[in-house]
Amino acid sequence: MKTKELARKPQNPSQSSGFWGPEKNIFSRTWNFLWKDESIWSWLISLVLAFIIVKFIFFPALSLILSTPLPLVVVESESMHHPGSFLGNVIGLEDNFQLWWSEKGEWYESEGLKKEEVKFWPLKTGLEMGDIVVVSGYGSVKVGDVIIFEAGQKHPIIHRVVNIKEGNNEMYYETKGDNNSGQLSVEKNISNTKVIGKALFRIPKLGWIKLAFVKILQGFS
Repeated sequence: MKTKELARKPQNPSQSSGFWGPEKNIFSRTWNFLWKDESIWSWLISLVLAFIIVKFIFFPALSLILSTPLPLVVVESESMHHPGSFLGNVIGLEDNFQLWWSEKGEWYESEGLKKEEVKFWPLKTGLEMGDIVVVSGYGSVKVGDVIIFEAGQKHPIIHRVVNIKEGNNEMYYETKGDNNSGQLSVEKNISNTKVIGKALFRIPKLGWIKLAFVKILQGFS
């Protein structure tokens, strides 16, 4: 009787018994789905993953490093706007400062704040709507610092300190928006416990991504 030799089926590389076999294949398929697949599901899942990473990993880590519960804020109003060219305000051009002082300097002089002092303040050419501001909870607050504080409103306020006073063994601050003609009632007696942090530097206009997204959502509400 003749016997028929069975052909041996070649082994599928993806089913290799090696340590990285199945795991490497799963990783490769996931990577291709997230970064190379152009389907709507790939886009949606990528957005969800990005949100999770930013909210639950990046943001808490940055908060710990900078010692503040709000390490990044987006400027949502024109209260810190300065006149002059956009680039000049970003790099702190002296001409832009002089232009702002010619418009607003009278108020500061009436409060005993001289031009020679003000010109050396941090972020002396203000902030623009849509800027992202990096915030730190380290160090003491000084006159001229831009601080972020709770004022019992929907969002914290980001304005500049124009006066510091002490009472009941606690520091109290007064602030003013660089572009405002005067002070708001909520910024004339800010306790130290209300201060979230002070501004370190700005990332120009990048916050418009968030502002635009919020405006879109508001349009559907």
